[in-house]
Amino acid sequence: MKFAFILDPLEGLKADKDSSIAMMRAAQARGHAVAAIMRPALVWRDGAAHAAAAPLTVREDDHDWFEAHAPRQTPLAAFDAVLMRQDPPFDMEYVAATWLLEQAEASGARVFNAPCAVRDHSEKLAILAFPQLIPETVVAREAAALNAFIDATGDAILKPLDGMGGSGVFRVRRDDPNRNVIIETLTGQGARTIMAQRFLPQIAEGDKRILLIGGAAVPFSLARIPKPGETRGNLATGGTGVAQPLSRREREIAEHLAPLLHRRGILLAGIDVIGDCLTEINVTSPTCFVEITRQTGFDVAGMFVDALEKACRT
Repeated sequence: MKFAFILDPLEGLKADKDSSIAMMRAAQARGHAVAAIMRPALVWRDGAAHAAAAPLTVREDDHDWFEAHAPRQTPLAAFDAVLMRQDPPFDMEYVAATWLLEQAEASGARVFNAPCAVRDHSEKLAILAFPQLIPETVVAREAAALNAFIDATGDAILKPLDGMGGSGVFRVRRDDPNRNVIIETLTGQGARTIMAQRFLPQIAEGDKRILLIGGAAVPFSLARIPKPGETRGNLATGGTGVAQPLSRREREIAEHLAPLLHRRGILLAGIDVIGDCLTEINVTSPTCFVEITRQTGFDVAGMFVDALEKACRT
């Protein structure tokens, strides 16, 4: 099979921890051809979506992990699968890419995750469909509503709707002297909607990333444990990733969401769980394949390629 990956610039990817590279290595090891596409190269013309696709030779050497061959203009429908693996921000250019990929689907391309599903599942707001699984949450742009929530909970996490890697996330207590300026900054003086959630002290045990692949859960999570003095567990903010078997509650949440999201066109999702609560559903470019595999021996990328092969045959 031939798989095309829409990626960030290859030179900036870190092979010792990048999940997209793990996917490509696993696919190539099974004899599949892989190619890289940069999102700006997407174009619709002559009734179909095309892109300049560079065939790759993927190596196991983390310091010299790829050889890119000359790119060729290729209809996306010529690939057995196209995988959108570019990191957020989920801005209008990202949305435009989903529209073009939807047109590619109309001309016969198989795109994962489905472009319409990526658009419809805000990584912060998608959890609102599952109120029984989430902590107390408010989504608002008006300071009065956010202040009332902080007063009611006493301790809250505030975050933008379009961030990643812990960027723009604040912990705000009822008596925080900076809470008004934090709200003003995050909302742009009331111009932007943000999310507030009750602070979960179980963050000390880790913000658990659980991978859902092809309607099933990987049996291990990556607990991202905050460094001392931090409330954010994100690896990008210095958190430590510790792989561990799913708890009963984590498995319950994962098994509830996995088949539902799969039916919606999401082949791969990364859900975040703190304590007993679902906090995010990540569908753009979920990570943590490498860390889980390295620490447990469970072949996450192999499970993904299994699901991708199956999806391409159906």
